[in-house]
Amino acid sequence: MRLDLRLIAEMIKPGARVLDIGCGDGALLEHLEREKDADARGIEIDMAQATAAVAQGLAVIHGDADNDLAFYPDDAFDYVVLSRTIHAVEKPREVLRQMLRIGRRAVVSFPNFGHWEVRMKLLLTGRMPMTQTWGRPWHETPNIHPCTILDFLDLCEQDGYAVQEWLAVDEHGLRAPWKRSVRLANLFGEQALFLLSRKG
Repeated sequence: MRLDLRLIAEMIKPGARVLDIGCGDGALLEHLEREKDADARGIEIDMAQATAAVAQGLAVIHGDADNDLAFYPDDAFDYVVLSRTIHAVEKPREVLRQMLRIGRRAVVSFPNFGHWEVRMKLLLTGRMPMTQTWGRPWHETPNIHPCTILDFLDLCEQDGYAVQEWLAVDEHGLRAPWKRSVRLANLFGEQALFLLSRKG
């Protein structure tokens, strides 16, 4: 499994009800069902990926995070997961709001646009950076709302979400040792992972 999916799986308690938005081929769903006895379901916008997941016996529907979350009832899940997708949706703020309406907790991972390599490439070349994490040219990327760790924390504060846990890692899984300094994590973390809940 992809690094961020392994880290997400560590955050989810056994037996949980989980919705994975943008679940791809269902790798996380399959792992959660097998290893954590979870009631795991998924939504995937890519029909081929959704079909592949269903062919494996996973509970996946073809759907769109920007439009289809409104149809789920309040508190239908213990966790709603959005892995490496928030920067690719049209309305990230609304998607996050819906996630914390239909789930008690939200798990969000994203590539950090504040990483030093991204900053350096932009500074030195004057062009949109391409790195291992940001691996497509600007005209082919689905990313329409890149953000940094600091940006995401600001949004959580503005919208009243409690950050229960967060971490920054590199592409090889080395966890950033800057837990007490968000600014250093924002500079050196290639990926970010957040566990959120509603305040109060």
